[in-house]
Amino acid sequence: MRSPAFHRDPYARELAVTVRPELVDGQPAAWLADTILFPGGGGQPADRGRLGGVEVTAVERSDEGFLHRLAAPLPAGPARLELDWEHRYDLMQQHTAQHLLTAIALTRFGWRTTAFHLGPALSDIELDRPAFTAAELAALEEAVAAEVRAARRVSARWVTPEQAAELGVRTRRLPAGHTGDLRVIEIAGLDLATCGGTHLVSTAEIEVLKLVGTEPMRGGTRLFWLAGGRVRARLGEVAERLGALRRLFDSGEPELCEIAARKLEELAAAGRLTRRLGERLAELEAERLARAPGPLLELHLESPPPGGPAALAAGIVADRPEALAFVTAAAGDGLVFGLAAGDGLALDLAPLGAEVARTLGGRGGGTGRRFQGKAATATHRAEAIALLGRTLS
Repeated sequence: MRSPAFHRDPYARELAVTVRPELVDGQPAAWLADTILFPGGGGQPADRGRLGGVEVTAVERSDEGFLHRLAAPLPAGPARLELDWEHRYDLMQQHTAQHLLTAIALTRFGWRTTAFHLGPALSDIELDRPAFTAAELAALEEAVAAEVRAARRVSARWVTPEQAAELGVRTRRLPAGHTGDLRVIEIAGLDLATCGGTHLVSTAEIEVLKLVGTEPMRGGTRLFWLAGGRVRARLGEVAERLGALRRLFDSGEPELCEIAARKLEELAAAGRLTRRLGERLAELEAERLARAPGPLLELHLESPPPGGPAALAAGIVADRPEALAFVTAAAGDGLVFGLAAGDGLALDLAPLGAEVARTLGGRGGGTGRRFQGKAATATHRAEAIALLGRTLS
């Protein structure tokens, strides 16, 4: 089979084809003798496109041709196959950038690429080095930028395995069962690597490559990056966010980090003060409740007390051996609750607490003199109080 159109001309956006309809697994599809849609593989995602105005959901290659799975059936006959060019060009920028980044990392610095991934937002390569300094990453990025400016020609050709060995072609792994000639991507004067994907014709079309982070991975380092239009898009997003922050803090850009750090310190201090006030309020409420008449002492707080509601309930009944304390507290959108029985009550809280939990529409656990749990809402709190009142009477 001759090379498909996506290899012959990766810049072709349309192709006149003849549709041979097919049903595959009960879904509409069409066989084409040729295609401009790369089916995906070797680390590069598949292309997107439309056949006769119908979305192509997947492309598969076989000895019979190219099977295009479709969102809707098409009749037999001539049709036009259209490529989602923006998606393709983005992938060509990222994939060519990966070849260049991998080649520079290896030839200039001795860092070997062990894996790569072209993601929808970020791409990454894995290098066989456990860590990098900021200076090393800056040197790598600048070396790549120099080769982008050099506008090196990028081309594809087929070679025999013997020729590939003689030329020193870089190869990570070949498809299972591959035999015969190898497709090689050459960055003139810099790199030769096996690859079946689509690429730019010049490193200048990469425009720019920006390294954006690292993380440890399997004894090496995963290096994240953006290239081409993604860099410009990310820069636009960052500019929008910075503009929003400038307006929010009524500040210039250089002072943003200092102001944000100060606001976080103030927020943390306010949070600590709020917690202390909440703790003191809970103590005062508990003291007040401990002096209230009757065997059932119930209290609701706007936030969970220190140690939880069951611990606070136990403190309330410490000097009220004949009483039962029921403490609830708001927790996010839900409710936490605790029960504690005074030593003078002949009451096992395990079954009673389970019944309270069911009434609240929640769950919990406990034994003997204490029970605690949580519920999704406080809707049935009054019903739970009524249940406890009936039990004590």
